[in-house]
Amino acid sequence: MAPKPTNSNLKYLSLITLTLQNAILGLSMRYARTRSGPMFLSSTAVVMAEVVKLATSLVLVFLEEGKSLPRFKGTLHATIVKQPLDTLKICVPSFLYIVQNNLLYVAASHLDAATYQVTYQLKILTTAVFAVIILRKRLLPTQWGALVALVIGVASVQLAQTDSGGEAASRQQQMPGEPDQNRLLGFGAAVGACFLSGFAGIFFEKMLKGADISIWMRNIQLSLLSLPFGLLTCVVNDGAKLTADGFFFGYDGFICYLIGLQAGGGLIVAVVVKYADNILKGFATSLAIIISCVASMYLFDFNLTLQFSVGAALVIGSIFLYGYDPSSKAGKHKVIKLHPDPDQERLLAEKV
Repeated sequence: MAPKPTNSNLKYLSLITLTLQNAILGLSMRYARTRSGPMFLSSTAVVMAEVVKLATSLVLVFLEEGKSLPRFKGTLHATIVKQPLDTLKICVPSFLYIVQNNLLYVAASHLDAATYQVTYQLKILTTAVFAVIILRKRLLPTQWGALVALVIGVASVQLAQTDSGGEAASRQQQMPGEPDQNRLLGFGAAVGACFLSGFAGIFFEKMLKGADISIWMRNIQLSLLSLPFGLLTCVVNDGAKLTADGFFFGYDGFICYLIGLQAGGGLIVAVVVKYADNILKGFATSLAIIISCVASMYLFDFNLTLQFSVGAALVIGSIFLYGYDPSSKAGKHKVIKLHPDPDQERLLAEKV
């Protein structure tokens, strides 16, 4: 019984940290893309973030093994080399995320910005559906209502951002000169990306909670398998620029900070998925959008609109609605647990 408060504290601490990290990352990435000077390649930044995650996870596993190099090597060999099937399973979310990113590129090429942003918010619902199917989670009708409100709220916020920034108009002006626009293909690609995002996230959550392997070891496996995919993406998308300018073109202290922040977010996500779940992660990242937009009013002259205010209210209201159980007033039932499976409760109580 003693570890439960610790797990609960980690759950909420990781959710709060993820929310702040996402908000700061969004603002930092926007600044990196709007400041003057040579522009770095985002594909290389993604690879470097994986390198930082891998190095950090290796250090944390080394500390877990009591700073003993023989034990550290033995753990890596026993987990990664001696269990190739388990390691290959981690390849599933890595591969799915690569396919998802390519589908998003197709969607962005065939849809206007507003349609793209609204459609991609369906990933919140697909995540919940896969959580019910794969993890056997049970959600109250009010919780499903909260998820729908969250989708509508985030879509409204991002539409307000698009309209105030004039991005939608600029894309519409470009579209007549862009041949082979296929809205059906773009919509299908966006919906496919939503399903892949939901399935990959829940699959990784099941692996984190379904075996007695530490979070940091799972991150080592994920990074080792993500790096080849990331390098391949660099070559395919930016091969010519890499040859002409080099891998670290445009890098400076701020970009190094940005890479570290992005890598830290990946590690925080693993903690959130371990001690909370992907559904609550969706709420945290959605709240981060609101925070970053409010901060943008002061940093980037973002204009507050009625549409943004309504969307923000829906997001904040959905957070409270998700934790509300109408039957608890009558004393019939407690708020439903996010991890009703006894085996999952046992795993959550174990020390990572």
